[in-house]
Order: sequence, then C-alpha cells, then structure tokens
Amino acid sequence: MLRAIDQDLWVAEQPLKYFGLEVGTRMTIVRLQDGRLIVISPIASDDAMIQQLNQLGVVSDIVAPNLYHHLFLAQFKQRYPHAKLWATSGLEQKCPNLLIDQYLSEQTIGLLDEIEAVPVSGFNTFDIKGYSPLNEWVFFHSKSRTLIVTDLAFYLDGHSSLTTQLISRLFGVYGQLRPSWLERIATRDKARVKQSIQHILTWEFERVIMAHGRIVERNGKRQFQQGYEWFLGSPLSSEER
Repeated sequence: MLRAIDQDLWVAEQPLKYFGLEVGTRMTIVRLQDGRLIVISPIASDDAMIQQLNQLGVVSDIVAPNLYHHLFLAQFKQRYPHAKLWATSGLEQKCPNLLIDQYLSEQTIGLLDEIEAVPVSGFNTFDIKGYSPLNEWVFFHSKSRTLIVTDLAFYLDGHSSLTTQLISRLFGVYGQLRPSWLERIATRDKARVKQSIQHILTWEFERVIMAHGRIVERNGKRQFQQGYEWFLGSPLSSEER
C-alpha cells in the first residue's frame, strides 16, 4: 500500500531477494502541480494499489531509472497503457520486448517538469552474469528536498532481515548510507562516478529515498557525501563542509 512521505510524495514497498539476501524494494511516486503522477521504479501492483494511485492523480509517466529495476515494468505499463514509459539507455537490449516510449537523456529529461535529474556515469555493479553497467539516473524533488536513488546507495539497519544485517556488518556498511560492497568491487571508472556525485551534491536535499533499505529523513546530503567518500577513497566538495 502507498505510504505518504511528504506533500506530493509517496512510496510503496515489497519484499525482494538479491543473491539470496532479503533487501526489499521500493517505488516512489511524485505528484506534479497539475495532478500528474510520476512513478519511479514500479513494483508489483494489485487492484488496491492501483485504486490508491488513481485517487491521487493521473499516472502520466513511468520511469525505469537503471538497468536492474525492470521486473515489474511491463505489468505496470499494462495497467497504464497511456502513460509514457521512460527508460535508461541499454534497457532495450536487456528487455527487447518492453515497449519503451522515451529514453532518459540530458535533452529530454526536462519534460518531467518539477523533478531534476542526472545520470551517474562510470558506475558498474555485479549481477549473475558478472560486471555490467548500472546506467542509473537519480532525481531531485526540490519541493520536498528529496533525493531519489535506486541502487546508487543503500541503508541497511535493524529494519533489515537478520541475515542481511549480518552481511552488511561484515562488509562495514551497516547503519550507514553507502553504495553496496558489490558496487565498490565492480566499479572501475571512479573518476566519472566522482564527477556525477559532485553534480548531485549541488542539490539541496535533506531526505534520501532509495530502493533498498530505510529512508533517510535527516541530514541526507551529509550522509550521502560521507558514504561516497568511503566508496571513492577521496574527499568530495560540498558547501556543507
């Protein structure tokens, strides 16, 4: 079921396992001033969820923010066939049967009106086939001072399963807003990652919503910056310093 986070901002969550670990997953819904709804990284939907969404506004845009969060896109698009499906580049190769309406790019992303966005370049992660690009776009909802990421960062703590807590403690990422240990191992072009993160740090966000782990409600920008200094092994500039 949908959960209100702020004015014109909601999330919905469901269980999900990755490499056998329960990490959960989350979609984010932003309502624009004209009543249109932007749905980022859809999860499995049922009639009750669809009814809630329809009470909030009109779903006009569905966003596939990276190459990994595509499991429920086709189902969600069937629910809203007239909504525009935005996808990151490369998803057409991974999901050739998916009907993509528009690709996220620097030239077209302005169509999402009140949401700023930037791609994160140089980031690899690890799946069952080995290293592969993440091709993730991240979003900033200035009205609620919220950064919306998907797999760019995790926050695993006592709300996670016991096994997930144990593994996150083992890799030193428990209770902190950080990239996963798999991303740290797989990523090769950290200079390009750093350039993207510097762009993100120009936004004035307080909250961070991610697909996996607990939402960070306070001091999100500082925690995000510190997490990526750990990842990159070098300082990041920020006016908060």
